[in-house]
Amino acid sequence: MKLTITVDRDEDGVWVVECPSIPGCVSQGSTREEAVKNIKEAFQLCLEVRAELGYPLTVETRQVEVFA
Repeated sequence: MKLTITVDRDEDGVWVVECPSIPGCVSQGSTREEAVKNIKEAFQLCLEVRAELGYPLTVETRQVEVFA
């Protein structure tokens, strides 16, 4: 399964990673690499919980073009 993630730094310099297609699936790390590694573990845990609760594993995400 390939999933899209967002990677950003917060005001304290911590790298925050989340997966828009799995609601609530967020992780962090002191480096970008650590944060990406941690989100992979979070994927597994979030998907297990969603399956146990009978929720769809992912929600639909789309990219749209916006003209500014």
